[in-house]
Amino acid sequence: MNRIKELREDKDLYQKDIAKILGVSERVYSYIETGQTALTQEILEKLADFYNTNVDYLIYRTDKREPLPKSIMYEPK
Repeated sequence: MNRIKELREDKDLYQKDIAKILGVSERVYSYIETGQTALTQEILEKLADFYNTNVDYLIYRTDKREPLPKSIMYEPK
């Protein structure tokens, strides 16, 4: 099972609930969750914020679920 689906199910939410939060159709969200559509940076950020986690956790770059501290997050120059 993928992490995005796991996080949604942990909160007892339906795909349509997350689709509404992301501003996409339920079908598009279903494709995102099943990997049929690539995740955009915007979607990843929205999901990470909603689930109070970090993008690296969503894409399996880390197993640490907590959000990154603001002090080490990228800040544009």
